[in-house]
Amino acid sequence: MIRVILPYHLRNLAHVGSEVALDVAPSVSQRREVRRDIGQSLYAAQQGEIDLSAKPLRGFGGGSVLEIVAKHHGDTWRAVYTVRYADAIYVLHAFQKKSKGGIATPKKEMDLIRQRLNEAARLHRERQN
Repeated sequence: MIRVILPYHLRNLAHVGSEVALDVAPSVSQRREVRRDIGQSLYAAQQGEIDLSAKPLRGFGGGSVLEIVAKHHGDTWRAVYTVRYADAIYVLHAFQKKSKGGIATPKKEMDLIRQRLNEAARLHRERQN
């Protein structure tokens, strides 16, 4: 008899927002690579780990909002998620980084991330009731 013992509990993964993330890649194969890399990082987060491609996003006070950076064929994609809540990992935004001001995340993207972080807080409160 084979018995499988899972050493950890996977946290739920919840997406905040309505747009389809990562459909901005110019080629299907490239998009698959980006989705795979970001998916692996999110899976690590579900296990309570932080993948090497994830780092705290500046401007959110600490390490509860993280950014995954995936680079393929000279292009860069980013996915942002929060680990603030014990019940789930909330994916806030995913986008292709277009260089307009160095490595900084554009204000438009940061505003959307803040808006979705507030939405994640609301969803978390609803789940608690």
